[in-house]
Amino acid sequence: MFSYHFNNTEDIQRYLIDLEAIKIAFESAQILPQLEEKILRQSILRSSVFSARVEGNPLNILNFDHFDDQHIHKIEINNLLKTYHHLFTSPATPTLDLNTIKSLHSQVMTNLSPVSGKFRQESWAVFDTSGNVIHLAPSYLQLPQLISQYAEYINHLSFHPAINSAIAQFVFEKIHPFADGNGRTGRLISALILKQYNYHFRGLLPFEEYTDGHRQAYYYALEPSKDMTEFIDYFLKSLIYTGKQILPKLRNKPDTNPELSLRRQEIFSIINDHPHCSFDFIARRFPGLNPKTLHYDIRQLIKKGIVTKLGATRGVVYKKAE
Repeated sequence: MFSYHFNNTEDIQRYLIDLEAIKIAFESAQILPQLEEKILRQSILRSSVFSARVEGNPLNILNFDHFDDQHIHKIEINNLLKTYHHLFTSPATPTLDLNTIKSLHSQVMTNLSPVSGKFRQESWAVFDTSGNVIHLAPSYLQLPQLISQYAEYINHLSFHPAINSAIAQFVFEKIHPFADGNGRTGRLISALILKQYNYHFRGLLPFEEYTDGHRQAYYYALEPSKDMTEFIDYFLKSLIYTGKQILPKLRNKPDTNPELSLRRQEIFSIINDHPHCSFDFIARRFPGLNPKTLHYDIRQLIKKGIVTKLGATRGVVYKKAE
């Protein structure tokens, strides 16, 4: 059914060795739980923003919080934030099957499409500059059965988990089961498979950022073909590059203020970087934290005289104390 193939090149074998070395380094790193929690939040944020950017979303890490939550580009990122957060912080990893794939797409496209979680109902093809079809996706009539077969195919792959993850994204893009959101859903499927085999590096690797910075190579590697070698090569490089960027953050001792916990330092940094921000604005950075705990942390920052509260009730905002 799926006649894709790849060559196990010397480069791919070398990348797998590098990846194993990075995995060992991650597992042996002695890291404070609060620091890991902070890095995880940052990584999930970067995965969400850059996965959206690959698909043309113009927002970035620095400006996306400046937009209203009802702005379409903000909705795209917030949907991804919720989905990545649930994927990486949930103790259970969902099985890759038809329902999981539709659920991931539904989460990605919530409030963006009336057909979120539903397969496309039209033909889809890739054309060259002359208007000739160079790739025709399977008929929409085949999609329910085909996606079930796709999940079974991926679940029974016996290659290295990182290669399985790359194959899952490559083949999913070729099937193109949804009218929109395939790229974001495909990258989530890759992340899911990495987690299934414990190669997700505890959710600390936002490999989507590498993809945004190397879009031309990404699209080239995904060009219509039955040969997956180029994309597997690209995908492994993205994991290795990102892993090497994150490792120093795990090894270095954080620059801490002994009077503040790591979480309160992070809250203060958010308020300092975004003057006059609301509680809801801050809370979105801590999706797993009880709001009562966050309110208490902010009160302690105010008590220490480093944060000021302005306004009352629903109009309250916070800024760095003068």
